[in-house]
Amino acid sequence: MNQVKRPLAWLSVTAMVALGGLSLSACASTNYDQRIAEMNTHLSAVDARATAADQKADQALSADQSAQAASARVSDRVDSLTTTVDGLEQAPPPKTPRG
Repeated sequence: MNQVKRPLAWLSVTAMVALGGLSLSACASTNYDQRIAEMNTHLSAVDARATAADQKADQALSADQSAQAASARVSDRVDSLTTTVDGLEQAPPPKTPRG
């Protein structure tokens, strides 16, 4: 009879250890799920900030390209006016009427 009680005792101890392990893993799983949710929230916030920064960079690039185009037009106009002024400076003086 003593031999029958020992395997049952060992089985009950093993079952208790297994149940205890499962209950602890359930708590760890809940904490793990909570940490994953926190990380997902943090990643979403970082992604939103990166998207906003990307949009600002696109706007700055567009403004820069517009400014470069305007600068090129002004430079062309200055070159044109410089040619006109040089031509006027080299022209002979107007003749004065006799009279």
